[in-house]
Amino acid sequence: MNHSKIGTIESIMLILCIVIIHTVLSLPKVLLSNTNSATLLNIAYVTIIALLLVYCIYRLFKNFPGMDLLDVSETLGGKFFKKLLGILFIVYFIVSSSIFLRNFCECLKVVYYPATDIMFVILFFIITICATNHLEFNATLKANLLIMPVVLASIIFLFCANLRNFSPQRVFPILGNGFVPTFVTGIGNLFSFSGIVFLYFLPPLLKDPSKFKKISILSVVLSSIYLILAVSIILFMFNFFMTTDEIIPLYSAATYIEFGTFFQRLESIFLLIWMIAFACYLSIVSKFSIHIFKKISNIKNIKPIIYPFCLTMFAIALVPKNYAISKFYETNIFPYFVLCLVFIGSFLILLFANWKKRRKVGEP
Repeated sequence: MNHSKIGTIESIMLILCIVIIHTVLSLPKVLLSNTNSATLLNIAYVTIIALLLVYCIYRLFKNFPGMDLLDVSETLGGKFFKKLLGILFIVYFIVSSSIFLRNFCECLKVVYYPATDIMFVILFFIITICATNHLEFNATLKANLLIMPVVLASIIFLFCANLRNFSPQRVFPILGNGFVPTFVTGIGNLFSFSGIVFLYFLPPLLKDPSKFKKISILSVVLSSIYLILAVSIILFMFNFFMTTDEIIPLYSAATYIEFGTFFQRLESIFLLIWMIAFACYLSIVSKFSIHIFKKISNIKNIKPIIYPFCLTMFAIALVPKNYAISKFYETNIFPYFVLCLVFIGSFLILLFANWKKRRKVGEP
């Protein structure tokens, strides 16, 4: 990764990128299956929890200026602990992005390439990743900065264009299956803010480290707004999405948009935008993975490891025998992976590192 500093807006869009990609796949359906008609209320609830969490992350990092989570982990448990944590994050980034790539390519195959081997569809994105990884990191971020507002605008347009197809009464009962599923077990929907993972690596990369608090809060707020719009579209349009396995629900919603005779079948434009966004997401995740590997291995030249990383993603994407298996990871394993590593494990590392530092300061 090039160590050019990252701007405030670029950082916010970087965090938002993960939320957007997951939403394009099946995140709205997963949230709806967890909390049913109470999903919008639940998103507001977990947003508050996410805001409290990122504020705590900001406060905990203040005692370690210019350091990321890997550096903090080294002060807590030494170099071995730093390497172990780095490996966990590399596995998280590579495995998750590879499975999401497989799912997205399965959707593309169903929609546009039914006669094409899935391997070739995946290979298209892998070649793109290999090419972009040879560019400076800021080049990828600038591309992401251009495409993310377009994706956000497309979801707002999708929401407004389908207002006539909405059935607002589907929001009832407001508490869905009851108080416990909405506010107790519903805390698990916090995984939808998985973009927070980048906050742990941003502090030493920011042009203006004093904006870290602003980046943290705005990224969560924008992610929440995006989630509410996406979930509202599915909830108000397709009640059956809660029980059926539909490929790219938002794509199905786009097929309902019509503006007279000359403006029909706009879903192809949406899919093109999402394909570009997905390529940006894969490039960013792979570059962060390579950056982490560089930090824990102390290698000086990252170019020789670009191809092994890309080939690993390609191989993992081909591991699931069918769409059902890769979908199982996305809906049943990934949420717990995020909760354990991003929201619990990483936060505890920061907490204990702060406790250890204060204890040393207090020693005579």
